[in-house]
Amino acid sequence: MKAVVYDRYGPPSVLRVVDVPVPTPGAGQVLVEVVATSMNLSDWECLVGRPAYARIGGLRRPARPVLGSDIAGRVAAVGPGVTRFSPGDEVYGDNLGLKGGFAQFAVAPESVLAPKPASLTFAQASTLPQAGPIALQGTAGARPGSRVAVNGAGGGSGSLAVQLAKAAGAHVTAVDNAGKLDFLRSLGADAVVDHRVEDVTRLGSFDLVLDLVAHRSVRDYRRALAPGGEYLAVGGSVSTMLRLLTAGTVLGRASGRRLGVLAVKPGPEHFIPLEARCSSGEVRIHIDREVPFDEVPEALASVGEGRVLGKVVVTP
Repeated sequence: MKAVVYDRYGPPSVLRVVDVPVPTPGAGQVLVEVVATSMNLSDWECLVGRPAYARIGGLRRPARPVLGSDIAGRVAAVGPGVTRFSPGDEVYGDNLGLKGGFAQFAVAPESVLAPKPASLTFAQASTLPQAGPIALQGTAGARPGSRVAVNGAGGGSGSLAVQLAKAAGAHVTAVDNAGKLDFLRSLGADAVVDHRVEDVTRLGSFDLVLDLVAHRSVRDYRRALAPGGEYLAVGGSVSTMLRLLTAGTVLGRASGRRLGVLAVKPGPEHFIPLEARCSSGEVRIHIDREVPFDEVPEALASVGEGRVLGKVVVTP
């Protein structure tokens, strides 16, 4: 089968399309013929090996030679003990543990997969398994009339989070670069901020801040919160995450605010709730573009550099 592989951390140029053996599913695993795989920032981090947590399981070289966790496709074969799926079933899920989605076939644990709804295309379904739980759990505190800010709002998780917070009745401020502001307005954001021009932590008091690209000081984040407000970081540097887990807890409690890292719960039960809302059009899935294997390096670079509106999807 064809696959996009890499054997060392580095820039997109280390990726190459080669022929590799089709994997064999083990006990409790499913072999999926991949129809679509969406790119996540985690793919970029695992490519370049930064932040440091991206090297877990492979300090010197990648633990998995094929990236791509958000897969959608058809079951080609099942391993011993699989009971929920049979060959021919259409499935989707977040295969973060094994990855392998940038290939024609991928092996995934049965537990991470869900039946693909007929109302969504394979490309659409592939955008939800990782981004959906982040957006749902990150905006769970949004309420009618509350003030919510989403930093990194123009990507996969952020674009869903903006819409979910608006649907909850919140006033939403969406933060990203200038090239994404019109897109964010189209998602329903009440206010948009170019992070290169304005400092969102000085623009008012928010009841909830969901930060997908955290890199500021704990004091900055605390300043952005109203009394009783909550700041949740999902992505960012290791140093920022550690500060939030230590100083953030102390400073937050002292000021009546909550600052911390969102421990995202993954899996089908946490992304399936978005199916109906996306199928009905209440929440819009935006696919920036679909790319074949030979365009994966350039497309992944655009994800890492924050140039993508919504999601990029790889179609073998």
